Amino acid sequence: MSKLDNAQKELLMTNLDEDGKLSCLKAFKVARLIGKNPKEMASITSDLGIKITNCELGVFGKLKFKNPNEKVYNRLQENYMGHKKLDCKVLWDEAQKSTLRIVGSTVKNSDIEVTHCQLGVFRNKKDIHGC
Repeated sequence: MSKLDNAQKELLMTNLDEDGKLSCLKAFKVARLIGKNPKEMASITSDLGIKITNCELGVFGKLKFKNPNEKVYNRLQENYMGHKKLDCKVLWDEAQKSTLRIVGSTVKNSDIEVTHCQLGVFRNKKDIHGC
């Protein structure tokens, strides 16, 4: 369990959405602001009864996604030897070549499974914790 001081809690609380949840993107921001490793965010938010939501890769949340991008899909398949399970970090790195939304849309609408969330929220797409 990662204890927060009052200033850290305040920074976290001011970044919650109207439903009292913390988006994935804001979870990365908050981790940086409070001096914590992003991997600790799932535990921190869970201890406070806060859910992380709106995964930019479409694993969980209510974000709307577009059609998959064939070039991104093909590049992922080529670069990762056809593996269908790819770490979240790999997909975020791929987003540097396009956008997180394009990669997320491609993953959400394909047979690729996201694993090992950088925020520590889930280990496998089918094994979601805290969301």
